[in-house]
Amino acid sequence: MATNKKPLDIIILGGGIAGLTTALALTKFAPKDSVPRIQIIEIRPVPATIGGAVNLTPNALRILDHLDVFKVIREKDYGKDIDELEVFDIHSSKLAVSDFKGPEGKGIGNPPFKALRITRGDALKAVLEVIERQENISLTCGKRTVDIKETEDDVTITFEDGVPCTGDILMGCDGIHSVTRLKHVDPERKETYTGVCNAFGFAQVPRDFEVHFKCTALNFSQRGILLTSYHDSKMESVYVGALMSVPDIGTGRDGWKQAGADAETTRADILRRFGDAKIPCVRSLIEMTEDFYMWPVFTLSKDGQWSTNRCMLLGDAAHAMPPQGESTGIVFEDTVIFSRCLAQWMDQGQPGGSPREAFDAYEQLRKPRIAAAFEESRAVVSSVTDAGWLGYTLKTWVIPWFIWYTRKSRDKHFEEDVTRVELGY
Repeated sequence: MATNKKPLDIIILGGGIAGLTTALALTKFAPKDSVPRIQIIEIRPVPATIGGAVNLTPNALRILDHLDVFKVIREKDYGKDIDELEVFDIHSSKLAVSDFKGPEGKGIGNPPFKALRITRGDALKAVLEVIERQENISLTCGKRTVDIKETEDDVTITFEDGVPCTGDILMGCDGIHSVTRLKHVDPERKETYTGVCNAFGFAQVPRDFEVHFKCTALNFSQRGILLTSYHDSKMESVYVGALMSVPDIGTGRDGWKQAGADAETTRADILRRFGDAKIPCVRSLIEMTEDFYMWPVFTLSKDGQWSTNRCMLLGDAAHAMPPQGESTGIVFEDTVIFSRCLAQWMDQGQPGGSPREAFDAYEQLRKPRIAAAFEESRAVVSSVTDAGWLGYTLKTWVIPWFIWYTRKSRDKHFEEDVTRVELGY
């Protein structure tokens, strides 16, 4: 096939995990003689990420391995390996286990991976280290977008300082509050608060501190779910995150930030919900957590526009949803599948000069998977809603059955390698 020798100029809005991994995937899967020139633009003064510790499932780690990031994670000893996720009722006992060990105990898939609990900050540092090695990628911080204009041939961003930036393609990897979406791709599609908030922090624990879990646990109560998990290999710190129903503060992000700054009020609320646990360490971990931060969970409508002829939204900018166990992995899959679609279009000689064909192929592949994940995420919202005694009792009966029933489909997804999936065009 003929290959156009002119590299694409690609602009990525968003210097978080989504934007950085998109840049790496676009570089990794591009035709070797047409590696794109990529500019990453971040609104913050330095690359940063907000949030606690995420669970990277086997399929997510497989992608990071393809992008050379997993090697850095291992070299820096970031995160804590997870053999299994344990589920508890805080008033009784263990309800179920979801494991990542696979049939031979080495992990799931080929090559096999287990799971990894890692802070968002450490994950970002690992990705940044690989980004710095790429000659075709530049990262500029402290730039606020005020306008986006698209023509048949290119797309131009204008920043607050008046300086424009023009490229062949614009990638909106700028999260739930995406400027790319709100100013250009789908301005009417605004985020909405789910009624669920994650209040999280970290507890430093002594070596002899006894916990009820091997690495990570979901602890159910009538008023939410408390996640407790080691996130470092030395097991010196426990991530504590309370996913619970919280009324909308109604004053935007600043209001949530202010509420989160009052750690003792948040701690008192969490203790009211989980402090009567019969599992001794639950109350102790809440009391030992040094600070708490409020992370409101926003979502987008299930259906919406992801692209124009030269702009594409990826990750939360396109399909933000409540956490359903694989949120970060879904973003990684986005980046790889899109990059492969674009690379194939480039290999075919960029027919017509517009990447629309690649965009359409990506959306046809991706939208069914996102629709399924969206439905799964609805169960998370219902599971943290305050429940009466009967409703909660029924829930504790259903959880073990649900985990058993869905295991095969979960493992099938964990085995998947999206670097090899058929693109269909």
